[in-house]
Amino acid sequence: MPAEEGTKIMVKLDDLLHARRMTLTELAERVGLTLANLSILKTGKAKAIRFSTLEAICRELECQPGDLLAYDEKAA
Repeated sequence: MPAEEGTKIMVKLDDLLHARRMTLTELAERVGLTLANLSILKTGKAKAIRFSTLEAICRELECQPGDLLAYDEKAA
């Protein structure tokens, strides 16, 4: 997913969801977030993420934070 303009952090939530055959709605229910807030993260428009949210997402997707977030030197 392209990063929000001005940031070099990319969110790879879409790839992880696809690999786990999980919908965004299902993940939102599992981690206790609204679909709207999770969608903001998925599209790369989030300004920040709480460690507790990151932990919950990683727990449910059985991944590491580095699987979810990437730094792209060439972005922005």
